[in-house]
Amino acid sequence: MRKILIFLLSFIIIAALVVGLLFRQWIWGPNVKEDLTKTEFKIPTGSNYNDVLRLLKKNKILYNYTSFDFIAGVMKYKKDKVAPGRYILKGGMSNRELISMLRAGLQTPLNITFNNVRTVEELVGRISHYIEADSTEIVKLLHDSTYIAKLGYNKYNILTMFIPNTYQFFWNTDPEEFLERMKKEHDKFWNNKRLEKANKIGLNPVEVFTLASIVEKETLANVEKPVIASVYLNRLKKGMLLQADPTVVYATQNFKLKRVLNKHLKVESPYNTYLNKGLPPGPICMPDVGTIDSVLNAKDTDYLFFCAKPNGHGRHAFAKTNRQHINNANKYRRWLNKNKIN
Repeated sequence: MRKILIFLLSFIIIAALVVGLLFRQWIWGPNVKEDLTKTEFKIPTGSNYNDVLRLLKKNKILYNYTSFDFIAGVMKYKKDKVAPGRYILKGGMSNRELISMLRAGLQTPLNITFNNVRTVEELVGRISHYIEADSTEIVKLLHDSTYIAKLGYNKYNILTMFIPNTYQFFWNTDPEEFLERMKKEHDKFWNNKRLEKANKIGLNPVEVFTLASIVEKETLANVEKPVIASVYLNRLKKGMLLQADPTVVYATQNFKLKRVLNKHLKVESPYNTYLNKGLPPGPICMPDVGTIDSVLNAKDTDYLFFCAKPNGHGRHAFAKTNRQHINNANKYRRWLNKNKIN
């Protein structure tokens, strides 16, 4: 009987050690597959624990799902409200490390960069690749006149709220949170220094952005931008039509148009600055920050006209009088015809 008791006691001790080691391994041992380096794991909004377990299996994240499920129960993750988001998992993470991250909602933000877009729809199309929110939800808000009016905009100038840059967002940011953040970034950009410069040239931030959008489409040469801005500012002061070809292209909505012809100048649109005085009701694209600052720091010139130089390099010839401009324009037309550019 004594030998039997010793044997049973030894067996229980050994079994307890084995169970203890197994339990320790389940808690602290690596369970996220070690070949998964910085793996992106997304938990959609509204998910529960079973959804998380299903997604882990679907993406083949773990070595052992039974151990994860058991430790999730021990750590009460099954009963917790699941935190949606985008998590970056490292190979070799233990169940405890993984569950602690998911339970605390320690998701990793991502960078969203946008610039050089023409329309709200194009902007939203880019943004929707980065965040969970459906693009139609964001577009719907941006076309909601009541909502955007509260932000201080209308359907024509809402694009001016978006200052092109790189921003950090969490993947599960909802549409309203995204737009509210953009409004804050806009207000931060338009600091006192920039507002003073805008006031000095007689424009408000929306008008500066709109003029910058025209300058953006007129030239790729940064050195020319403050000069081109001066031409349009001079024309505005004199009450002249801006006659900006990029606004005509925007009015036609044919963004592949290379040569603006007389028939295009007659397109009825509030964006056609050959037919309507002053700036268009909103921007024709999203200009770079550098272009916005070029408008704010426009050169002091007497130029009223400019025309592309006949060399195909994108530079311009500037003129103070209509006669000078006509001569420059004729040279450019002859070059276009010679090179059969339509």
